[in-house]
Amino acid sequence: NNSKCDITYKPRRQARIIQCIYVVGFMDLFGVSMIIPLLSHHVKSLGASPTVAGIVGSTYGVLQLFSSTVVGGWSDVVGRRYSLLTCLLLSAFGYGLLGLSSSIALFVLARIPVGLFKHSLSICRALLSDLVSEKERPLVMGHFNAASSVGFILGPVVGGYLTEHEGGFYLSSFVCAAIFLLNAGLVWMLPWNETLNHHTDTNANSNSKTSKSSNGFKNCLDKKHIEHHNASPVCSQADRDWKWRDTSPFQQVWRQLTSVWMRICTLGSSDLWDVFLVRLLMGLSIMLYYSNFSLAMEERFQLKPKVTGYLISYSSTLGALSGFLVGPVTHLYGNNMPALLLHSTMLTSTLIFLYATAPNVWQVLLTSTFFAISTSIGRTCITDLELQHGGVQASGTLIGAGQSVTAVGRVLAPLLSGLAQEFSPCGPPSVGVVLALVAVGLLLVRTPEWNSKTKVKEKSHKQ
Repeated sequence: NNSKCDITYKPRRQARIIQCIYVVGFMDLFGVSMIIPLLSHHVKSLGASPTVAGIVGSTYGVLQLFSSTVVGGWSDVVGRRYSLLTCLLLSAFGYGLLGLSSSIALFVLARIPVGLFKHSLSICRALLSDLVSEKERPLVMGHFNAASSVGFILGPVVGGYLTEHEGGFYLSSFVCAAIFLLNAGLVWMLPWNETLNHHTDTNANSNSKTSKSSNGFKNCLDKKHIEHHNASPVCSQADRDWKWRDTSPFQQVWRQLTSVWMRICTLGSSDLWDVFLVRLLMGLSIMLYYSNFSLAMEERFQLKPKVTGYLISYSSTLGALSGFLVGPVTHLYGNNMPALLLHSTMLTSTLIFLYATAPNVWQVLLTSTFFAISTSIGRTCITDLELQHGGVQASGTLIGAGQSVTAVGRVLAPLLSGLAQEFSPCGPPSVGVVLALVAVGLLLVRTPEWNSKTKVKEKSHKQ
């Protein structure tokens, strides 16, 4: 029954933990989105110049760039429960400290623990990939993305309401910290032992069946025997306690750091460059689409900011709801993720082009409708491809590396957008079209090889 593409067929405890992870994802982005719109205004109110405010604002992105892969690999080594609790508690500490920030120095200090450890969503995705089969993974990931997106839509509403009161930013920060503490409590109470012990046996059998496949990162892990007793990232907590029980704290830290470093080195020498390059190109093109959206609407069509806000909210709502379409669409494609990614990327590039050349607002509305759906499906596809070709043994490292690639896009997108906007309000999306077409070309070249790897994997399963 566990192989069927419906979580209602799963054991009751396993279904419960998946549903609780959805709640964690919703609350996570609900709390964060309360704070994000207020950060730039608050740092300026502390006396920062625009240049200083920009540097301070980039602190989080830079820290995320370097910490995503490390924390993801660390979750593979020490287990999801310990790493997720650590990230939630330290993020709560960072947001609580943000509520005390009465100077620029304290503001920067508060952003450090958040920048280093705000990877709870990545670990949740890795945990979900541990718990479900490969066929139902897109369905579960789509539902998780939808739940998280709904939180991101509702959070700014509550944050805006709180800021109307005196000391609203500080109140919002403390509420966000409290939400992360509640998330930590929920994670602590999850039925880890029963659910994960049951899945460990299934995962071990799956690993033995797929050991003959030619997937680069997975084979590298097998060859180097990296933490062989941790081959399954969902080992029970008792097993992990036994592993570290007879070692000193220094030895524990050293072994964890060594294991994480070996995983990152193995990832660097793997053949996943094409998947990550597609992720970077499409991430950049989507960020360029949104980079000057409000300003472009005002300059091109004389839209008031209020109307533009409605348009953005409409698109965001569709993006959240489209997470529920991922499962049926992948089923329609027979779980052929390379083909689905290729078609969604082609659709996204076409929609960015139509937006850049739109003669009226109605065409922008039409492109925004389908753009939200195509990007939601594409985001799930690229994550699933990373896990397919990298192997479930290092899902945390792979998802963390994907987030690092996205962070590179966040660093490059403002620079490209500023340069392109010097020429035209349509400059940023025009550059996005070029990058998306490069991604389409790369997918056309690499998709046959990905399909051949999938066939080899299916043959090894049958044998």
